[in-house]
Amino acid sequence: MNFSVEQIDKGWRRKRDKASLSEVYKSVAIPKTGSRVRKFLAFAGPGYLVAVGYMDPGNWATDIAGGAKFGYLLLAVILLSNLMAMLLQALAGKLGIVTGRDLAQACRDHYSKPVAMVLWVLCELAIAATDLAEVIGAAIALNLLFGIPLMYGVILTVLDVMLILILQSKGFRYIEAIVISLVSIIGLCFAIELMMARPELGALMKGFVPSAQIVMNPEALYLAMGILGATVMPHNLYLHSSIVQTRQFSETSLGKREAIRYATIDSTVALFFALFINASILILSSAVFHQAGMHEVEDIGQAYHLLSPLLGTSMASILFGIALLASGQNSTLTGTIAGQIVMEGFLDIRLKPWLRRLITRLIAVIPAVIVIAIYGEKATMDLLVLSQVILSLQLSFAVIPLVKFTSDKEKMGEFVNPPWLKAIAWFVAIVIALLNIYLLYKTVFI
Repeated sequence: MNFSVEQIDKGWRRKRDKASLSEVYKSVAIPKTGSRVRKFLAFAGPGYLVAVGYMDPGNWATDIAGGAKFGYLLLAVILLSNLMAMLLQALAGKLGIVTGRDLAQACRDHYSKPVAMVLWVLCELAIAATDLAEVIGAAIALNLLFGIPLMYGVILTVLDVMLILILQSKGFRYIEAIVISLVSIIGLCFAIELMMARPELGALMKGFVPSAQIVMNPEALYLAMGILGATVMPHNLYLHSSIVQTRQFSETSLGKREAIRYATIDSTVALFFALFINASILILSSAVFHQAGMHEVEDIGQAYHLLSPLLGTSMASILFGIALLASGQNSTLTGTIAGQIVMEGFLDIRLKPWLRRLITRLIAVIPAVIVIAIYGEKATMDLLVLSQVILSLQLSFAVIPLVKFTSDKEKMGEFVNPPWLKAIAWFVAIVIALLNIYLLYKTVFI
C-alpha cells in the first residue's frame, strides 16, 4: 500500500510511503452503520494478540515463585503492572491509527539513520529474547505432557511459521480467532485449577491492596520488581501500533477518534484477561505451595509435578501443562508477527513472508538448540533468566520513543496526549526504566 507522493507529514524527518504489514493493511471491514456492539466486535481482536505477550511463559516462573514464597502479597504488583501495560498499549494503538506508522516506522522516520539502526539491533535482541522464552516454554510443555525431549520440542516450534502463513493467507481474522481460542483455553484451565485449589477469598482480595511489606522485605521487593519490569514487553508496543491498522477505519478526524476509542477498549478488555491469567498463576501457587509450606517452588517443571499430589488429582498437572502449551504457542505466533513488523519498519525492506518469518523464528531456535546440545536440558532455565535480562535492557528504548511521539503535537496534531496523560505516561516510562536498571544490576552484579 503506497501513500500519495505529495503527502509529507509534519514533525517527521521522512514522509510515510509504505503501509505497515502491507499484506493485511486495512483488510478488516468496519461497518459504517449499526450498533456500538457491532462496531466494537469489528475492532476487537488486535488487543488479544497483544495480551498474549503479558501471559507468556517468561512470566510464569516469577508468578510461581512470588506465590510460593509470599502468598497473595504480590497480587497488587501484578495489578499495577497490568495498569501500566493498559496505558502503554493504548498509546501504541493511538500512534498507529493517527500517524499511519507502526512504532518501528516512526523511529526510522524520526531519528537519524545511525540511531535508528541501533534501535533496530536492540529491538531484534529483545524479540529474540522474548521468542526464546516462548519457544522454551512451549518445549517444556511438550516435554511435560508428552515426554518429548526439549531439543525436539524446540525444533517443532518452527512449524508455527507455516501455520501463520496458512492463516494469514485466509485473512487476519483467522489469526485473531486462533489466538482468542488459545487465550480462552488458558483461562478455562486456570479457572478449573482455582476451583480445585479453593483459595481463601479474604486473603486473596487483600493481596490486591499494596502493602508496605513489599518494600520492606528485600526478597519480596526483588520479586515485585521482576513482575513489574518484565510484564511490559517491548515487542508488544511495535505489534499493537501495526495491527490496529488492519481495520478499515475512516482517515477523517472523526474516524480516527472512533478507531482510537474502540482500539483502546479492545486492548484494555484483553489485558484484563492477561491480568486474570497472571494473577491465577500466583494465586494457584499461593493456595497450593505456600499453604503447604513449600516456599522454594519456583520452577515450571517442579510446579507441574507437585500440583497433582497436592491437589489429589492428575488433572491438575494436565491442565497446567495444557495452559503452558497454549501460552507458549500463542506467544510464538504473535512474536513472529512482531519480528516481521520490526524488520520491515526499521530497515524498509520486503522479504518473502515465509523467509522473513523463518529468519525471525531461527534467531530464537538456534541459541536454544545450541545451549541444550552443549549444556543439557537443565540449562534452559538459565536461558529464561538471560532472556529477561535482555528484555530489561531494551524495554525503555521502546517505551520512551512511544511516549515522546504521542506527546508531540507536530506529530499527533489534535490527538496529542493531553498534559495529564503526558505526565502519567512519562512517570510510567521513568519508573519502568529505573526498575529495569535495578533488575539488571541485581541480576548481573549480585
